[in-house]
Amino acid sequence: MAVKDSAKHVIDTLPDNTSMDGIIHALYIKAKFDRGESQVREGRGVTHEEARRRLQKWAK
Repeated sequence: MAVKDSAKHVIDTLPDNTSMDGIIHALYIKAKFDRGESQVREGRGVTHEEARRRLQKWAK
């Protein structure tokens, strides 16, 4: 799916009363999600255990 078509799909799934900020946020989340999926497919993701280890420093 082309980027423009993907953006249209995201916007079309939002409620009619969505603000411009809401639209921008939804498009941002979609872009980040797609990027993450691509990285995982390319083998550049991290394991669940590694993610936990990295997050531990924030919990202190």
